[in-house]
Amino acid sequence: MSKHTLQQIAEICARNLMAEDHATKSLNMTLVSVGPGRATITMRIEQSMTNGHGSCHGGYLFTLADSAFAFACNSHGPRSVAQNCTIAYIAPGKLGMLLTAEGVERQRGERSGITDVTVRDETGAIIAEFRGHSRVVPGAPLYNPDAD
Repeated sequence: MSKHTLQQIAEICARNLMAEDHATKSLNMTLVSVGPGRATITMRIEQSMTNGHGSCHGGYLFTLADSAFAFACNSHGPRSVAQNCTIAYIAPGKLGMLLTAEGVERQRGERSGITDVTVRDETGAIIAEFRGHSRVVPGAPLYNPDAD
C-alpha cells in the first residue's frame, strides 16, 4: 500500500516527467495543475510559432495538447506513451494568445488508456480538440511506492 495519496502520486509523477521533458520546457509551457488522470498546461503563442497565415502552426497546438495528454496519462506511476493521437483544429490561435490545454483521462486499463484534451483561448473559446490513446511501456516507473 502506498504512503502517498493519489493526488500526491500524480504530483510526484509530474515532477519526475517534467524533469525529463525538454520539449515542454523549451516552449515555455506551464503545468498549471495535475491530478489522477488529468492535467492542465498553458502556452503563449509566440512569433516563432506562427505560420504563413499569421496563425499558430498546427504542430504547436498539437504539441501543447500532447503535453497535457502526457501529464494526464502518466499521473499514475507507470510510464505511458502515445500510441495514436488525433486532433481537430476548431479555430485559429493568434499571436500573443495564452492557450490552455486541459487533459482528462476517459478510460484507463492495465496497459492502455484514452485521454481527451481541449485547447482553449483566454475567453474559453475552443481552439482544438485532441484525443490520445496511451500505452504503458516497460521501464522505470515515474512513481515507485518503495522509494522515498
